[in-house]
Amino acid sequence: MAVNLVNLENVTVAHGTRLLMDSVSLGVSEGDRIGVVGRNGGGKTTLLKTLIKVEEPHSGRVTHTSGLRVGVLTQDVRVDVRLTAHQAILGATAEHTWAGDARVREVLDGLGLHDVGLDSVVSTMSGGERRRVALASLLVQEWDLLVLDEPTNHLDVEGVAWLAAHLKQRSPQQAHLVVTHDRWFLDEVNSTTWEVHDGVVDAYEGGYSAYVLARAERDRMASTAEQKRLQLVKKELAWLRRGPPARTSKPQFRIDAANALIADEPPARDDIALQRFSAARLGKTVYELHDVSLAFEKRVLFDHVDWNFGPGDRVGIVGVNGAGKSTMLKMLVGQQEPDTGRVVVGQTVKPAYLSQEVAELDPTLRVLEAVEQVAKVVDLGGGKTIGASSLADRFGFTGNAQWTRVGDLSGGERRRLQILRLLMGEPNVILLDEPTNDLDIDTLTALEDLLDGWPGTLLVVSHDRYFLERVTTVTASLMGDGTVKALPGGVEQYLAERVRAEPASAPKSKGGGDSRAAKKELSKVEREIGKLDKRERELHAELAEKAADFAAVARLDEELRTVQAEKASLEDTWLELSEGLY
Repeated sequence: MAVNLVNLENVTVAHGTRLLMDSVSLGVSEGDRIGVVGRNGGGKTTLLKTLIKVEEPHSGRVTHTSGLRVGVLTQDVRVDVRLTAHQAILGATAEHTWAGDARVREVLDGLGLHDVGLDSVVSTMSGGERRRVALASLLVQEWDLLVLDEPTNHLDVEGVAWLAAHLKQRSPQQAHLVVTHDRWFLDEVNSTTWEVHDGVVDAYEGGYSAYVLARAERDRMASTAEQKRLQLVKKELAWLRRGPPARTSKPQFRIDAANALIADEPPARDDIALQRFSAARLGKTVYELHDVSLAFEKRVLFDHVDWNFGPGDRVGIVGVNGAGKSTMLKMLVGQQEPDTGRVVVGQTVKPAYLSQEVAELDPTLRVLEAVEQVAKVVDLGGGKTIGASSLADRFGFTGNAQWTRVGDLSGGERRRLQILRLLMGEPNVILLDEPTNDLDIDTLTALEDLLDGWPGTLLVVSHDRYFLERVTTVTASLMGDGTVKALPGGVEQYLAERVRAEPASAPKSKGGGDSRAAKKELSKVEREIGKLDKRERELHAELAEKAADFAAVARLDEELRTVQAEKASLEDTWLELSEGLY
C-alpha cells in the first residue's frame, strides 16, 4: 500500500474577498503523478504553496509524512546570482566526482547546461537560462515529492520531450505535482489530473485527454449555464479524437463515450475554404524570402534561405533555442534586416505580431477600454462579427473583470489582453511568438477556437506541441545550422531529424566539432554506467541480506568486483569523451 506523503483536511484559503480553497480535502501518495490545471488566478499556485506549507491555510490542517523531502520549482526563479551555474547546481562538488554520476550528466545534457557554460555566473544569464539552472539543481537531487510550477517555460521542444522522459523514468516511489498549460506534457507524464476552480479541486483519473472527456460529461449532465463552455470542450474533444492516434490510445480515454458525445460535432475548421477566402483578402503574395542570410557574430542563423508563405498558410515553426525562430518573425515584420538577400512583403499584408514581451499599456485604462481603443467590433470573415465585450468575455474577462484596471492585471492576464488587442485590429496575417506563455488552458482553448475560423495566414513559433498541432497544418524547423526544413511528420519528425543529424563521432578536443555528437556518444556510455550503478546497488543489498551465507557472500563479492571494474573503465571512457564538452 502506497504511503501518504501529504494530506489536506478541510483546508480553506482566501486572498482578500476571493475564496481560493473552500474546505478542500485531498492527498498525495507515493508514486502519484499529478497534473494541475485551472484558470490563471484560480488558485493553482496557492494550492501548491499550501501543500508544501509555504502558505498557512485560514482553517483546516496540512500534514506531511515524517522526513518528507520536497523539491520545489517556483515561477519566480530563486537562484543566488553571485554563484556560477556549477555552484548553483552542484555546490562544491568537484568535476571528477559528479562526472561519474550518470544521473547528473543526463540532467546537465538534457537541459543544455553545457551550452550555457557551467562556469558562467548566474547574474549574466537570461531568465530562461536561470530557470534551467534552477530546474537542474532540483533534478540532480533525490526527492520524495517534486512540485513543479510551469517547468516547461523557456524550454524548447527537445527540452520539453527530455523532461517528460526524465520524469517518467524516475523511481515508482517518487511522486510529482506539476502545474502547466502544456497539454501534451500533461498527457505524457501524469496519471491523475486536478482541476482547481471556484474554491474546489476536482480529481480526474488520467492525463489531459481523459480530463477533457470527463469534464465534457460533467458539463453535459449539469446542462444549464455551462452550454457555451461545453461547446468549446466538445470541439476540443473532437480534435483530440481526430488527432494523432497516440493521443487517444490512453486506457483512461473511453473511446465509445467520446464518439457518442461528438457524433454531430463538425471538423475544427475547413482549411480549403479558409485558404480560398484568405486568397481573396491577401492576393498571391504574403511573405517571400529570397537567398536570405543572417549571422550574429559567429553564429549563422540563416544561410541562403528561400522560403515562401502563401495566403491561408498555417505554419508552425520549431527549433532549438537560439536557432533564429524569433528573428525570423522579426525579419518578416521589418524589425530585423537580413545581411544579404531580400524579404518581399505582399502589398495587401496587414500583420499582427505577438512578441514574447508584453507590450506596455496605460495602467489606468480599464480592460474593455484598452480593447475598444483598437476597435469596437471585429470582422471574423464569412459575414461574422464580434464585439469587443463579447471577445473579451471569450478570453476570460467576464462581467466586472472587463472594468479591471490594466495596472492590476497579472502577467497572464496582460498576455491575454495583448492578444485581444491584436485580434481587434482585423489583421490578415498573424505572427505569434510563444503565444502559450502565461496562458491557462481555458484561454488557450478559446484562442484555438477563434483561430479555427480565422481566414488568413498564420505563423506560430512555439514549444507547445499540442497548440502547434491544434492550430497549424504544416510544420517547419530551423535546424540550427542555417537551414530550414519542412516536416510533414510534425514535431515527432523534427525530434527524429535532430537525432539523425548528429555526427557519429565525438569531438576530439575542447571546443572542436559538434557538441551534440559528443553528447550522443556519451549517452551510450551513460546508459551502460546507469545499468552497472543499478546492479551495484542490488549487489550491496544482497550482500547485506546474505551476510551469514559465506558461499553466497563470496559469489556476490566476486560479481561486485567485476561490476565495479567495468564501471570504472566506462567512467574513464566517459571522461575521455567529455574532453570536448567540459
